[in-house]
Amino acid sequence: MIAKESDQKVAKTKNSDLKFKREEMLKAGLQFGHRTSRAHPKMRQFLQGVRNTVHIIDIEKTAEKLKQTLAFIQELISDNKVILFVGTKVQVKDLVEEVASACKMPYVTDRWLGGTFTNFEIIKKRIEYFKDLQKKKEDGELEKYTKKEKAKIEREIAGLARRFEGMRDLTKFPDAIFVIDMKKDALAIKEARQKNIKVIAIADTDVDPDLADCFIPANDDAISSVTYILEKVKEVILNTKPKAAAKEEKEEEEKDK
Repeated sequence: MIAKESDQKVAKTKNSDLKFKREEMLKAGLQFGHRTSRAHPKMRQFLQGVRNTVHIIDIEKTAEKLKQTLAFIQELISDNKVILFVGTKVQVKDLVEEVASACKMPYVTDRWLGGTFTNFEIIKKRIEYFKDLQKKKEDGELEKYTKKEKAKIEREIAGLARRFEGMRDLTKFPDAIFVIDMKKDALAIKEARQKNIKVIAIADTDVDPDLADCFIPANDDAISSVTYILEKVKEVILNTKPKAAAKEEKEEEEKDK
């Protein structure tokens, strides 16, 4: 159902070019999966073959699912929804933070804390505590402490920042999460599903794609592959206006005529 509706929305969009060049996708390495011994049976329909004991993903099917996923994201942004980006692998942390920040979306790049969704009220209190300590530091209130006490508080702030900086403005559940590695961040997916939060993900050949509401069969290890996908996601988010804003803009244009 998502696929058919999304394809129609893609066809109508004027804000973003959602066409993909096969050569660029292959160069970015989206087609390389894991070793055949690690294959998940539900990913077999997206495979094209094997090269040196490594599964090769059908790039045409990747393009099709990427198109559907971007249309789904476009729909979410149009409805002014919030997407939480989750990427805790070392090689993608900086990239995920950069893209999420550019899109003004929350993110998690440190270890996913168990209970982030299932014990959200506790997490919100920790975020408020972190923001309070940070403000005290900015206001110079830490100067009243001894050098040793101040150093201890600053270490605590740094630790809290690693965990909560990307979620500092998250006061309620996001409408969806975008997961880079479904296996590494399986807990994030599990908690999202428990709270009926939509799951968007990159699905490599070793995972169950049915755990996501919308997914892209592609390499989730190579930084070039993840970069290619996230750049497309960023392009769609930045070029999609929420319906309310678009309506106001149209009304203003009609007034000026």
